[in-house]
Amino acid sequence: MNTSLQAHDRTRMFARVLGPFLIIVDLTAVLRASEMRTLLNDFTANSLWTWVAGAFVLVGGLVIIALHQYWHGAAAIIVSALGWLVVLRGLLLLAFPEVFVSIGNSVIDATAWWKAACIAFALLGVYLTYVGWMPGLDEPASHATNARAATPR
Repeated sequence: MNTSLQAHDRTRMFARVLGPFLIIVDLTAVLRASEMRTLLNDFTANSLWTWVAGAFVLVGGLVIIALHQYWHGAAAIIVSALGWLVVLRGLLLLAFPEVFVSIGNSVIDATAWWKAACIAFALLGVYLTYVGWMPGLDEPASHATNARAATPR
């Protein structure tokens, strides 16, 4: 399998995970908008939560960065950029939790803007889900032929 096919397949695999994740998390955040201030306050009440969450978020982002350094095509750019954003979020949670909380409070204060951002990220999730799960989408002809030939009848 050549490198471009591997990159394409890897982008599709990440899109299959990140797409539904973005849809579920962002739409849930919009639906629970009235609870966001309480959730942030409860989350930051114990510094252990920011440390543990930061560690897990950081490792998740590092996995994306380590396994997906492709910047050709819309879906690949979105996946790679999300990896870097997740790493940034994990670093903020681990090293600068006060900055994270300050940003979180500012975002919560601008309810209409963060709801719009959540909806935009949910739409990115819809796009990634489509790219990841639709059979034959953007598959090079040789890859699609090889996949069909390897499928038993």
